[in-house]
Amino acid sequence: MDFDGYNLRTQDIADVLATAEKALAVRLIRQESSYGTQGATIGFPSSDNTWVHLTWRRSTVVDGGWVSVEFASALTGVRKPALLRSHRWCDARRDVVWRADESELVQAAAVAGTGVLTDDPGLSDEWWDDLRNSLGHLAKHETRRVVMGQEHLGKRIAEVFGASGADTTITEWVTAHGDMHWGNVTAPQCYILDWESWGVAPRGYDAAILWGHSLPVPGVANRIQREFAADLSSRSGRLAQLLFCSNVIRLAKKGPTPGPLVEPATTAAARLLEELTSLA
Repeated sequence: MDFDGYNLRTQDIADVLATAEKALAVRLIRQESSYGTQGATIGFPSSDNTWVHLTWRRSTVVDGGWVSVEFASALTGVRKPALLRSHRWCDARRDVVWRADESELVQAAAVAGTGVLTDDPGLSDEWWDDLRNSLGHLAKHETRRVVMGQEHLGKRIAEVFGASGADTTITEWVTAHGDMHWGNVTAPQCYILDWESWGVAPRGYDAAILWGHSLPVPGVANRIQREFAADLSSRSGRLAQLLFCSNVIRLAKKGPTPGPLVEPATTAAARLLEELTSLA
């Protein structure tokens, strides 16, 4: 069967949902489904007042990242939903493996479902304290998981700015969430969602990703710079920001129309390159 599962919005997965319901002994509230930012995952509140998150992998590429949510359940000091149970099964008809994770239902909503801010959400000082403390505790956790390595970072930056750009050697590494956009944090209470990608990354990586997704709202982008000043002003933090900018610019060249991040990311990249050159 030809399964274009990358975007679940286009798929008939009624049988998959039925399997998840039976395995977890819950009823999914299907009219309240929520897709990931690119449609590759889907989640539902359940009849047991929990949250069920569905993901998939090709049968040939199920790896260590597949159990990332289970590993994340051991993290302490981080505001995240508690994992209750999981079920995984093979789907021979589609040649994929499905996973359903049932977790605590967080009543607070994602700050921005698209991941990118379009206006100021008016977050409280307590919210910023919770986020900063959570990422601080996470950074100290030891793991062998990797979310962003040196080779990939250097390659992406060089694709846009050339080999003659800034030295991309990272000297400070911490543990990061790895996908810190506004669709993965909630308000008014701060919870961090979707722990599929976490692992070691350059210092300031999470703050850099959240900053990048805030560029259309300068007030919030500036707030992130203040809240995470020590990380983002470090050399590794500046490289993490430059990586975000390079990804925006690289993808814009492939698309038909530029998105709202292209202009501010291009401006920020010029500043970051100048700063990194002066630090060399």
